[in-house]
Amino acid sequence: MHTMWKGSISFGLVNIPIKMFTATENKDLKFRYLHKVCHTPLKYQKVCPTCEKEVSENEIVRGYEYETGRFIILDEKEIDALKSEIDNRSIEILDFVNLSEIDPIYFDKSYYLSPQDNGSKAYTLLRQAMNDTGKIAIAKMTIRNKQTLAALRVYQNVLVLETIFYPDEVRSINQIPGLPEKDLANEKELDIAKKLIENLTAPFEPEKYKDDYREALLKIIEQKIQGKEIEVAPEAPQRNVIDLMEALQASLKETKKKTPKTKTKTSKKEKQTTAI
Repeated sequence: MHTMWKGSISFGLVNIPIKMFTATENKDLKFRYLHKVCHTPLKYQKVCPTCEKEVSENEIVRGYEYETGRFIILDEKEIDALKSEIDNRSIEILDFVNLSEIDPIYFDKSYYLSPQDNGSKAYTLLRQAMNDTGKIAIAKMTIRNKQTLAALRVYQNVLVLETIFYPDEVRSINQIPGLPEKDLANEKELDIAKKLIENLTAPFEPEKYKDDYREALLKIIEQKIQGKEIEVAPEAPQRNVIDLMEALQASLKETKKKTPKTKTKTSKKEKQTTAI
């Protein structure tokens, strides 16, 4: 696993040297754009529409658009000076909180942390202390030129760092149009909806979920590699749900078929007969 960052966890006066690894990976299939005539991959050029010419790297500066069409130009030296002030290669723990206090909307990306050569003892100490107290840490760090908040927690036997959004990076729900403000649910419909949720409730087993679209794409790609003819499946007919109650009852009936039957209780008399 490739080390993407090295630094330390600052825990009071204790420094724990660590290495950081990306914990997740995006398995979306990536396609390249090709020229239809010769199948050559296309290149993208940076062109100035005013000067009508291609621009080289040394002619490019960074600008912040504070009004439409108006920019403040930032010098690379100014940006680098700011980077040097905040990039201290440290994950500074600010507070310890309960995981249940953080809404999942704040979570962004996950990273595994492992100790460097001389940090095993302090790493183990922090991991055990967090396990025993059931707390997670809120920390601040700089990664990829951005100062970010992070949640540090124990996952199985490893410390995991989850980057989290700042509160002002989470959009207000007041910006969402058309949200119903009042509780307009019909009591009977609500009762069936609750029963439907109960029937669909199961332990979380992540291994049972799969990306059907990606698997279908891989199958097509493999068939094409082998020179096989592709059979296109007919489009599934769309069902228009007109009556909400009818749809709920049909869904409930369908889930009852899939729900395993509970064993009936044996009476005392039957138990005695069985024992004889």
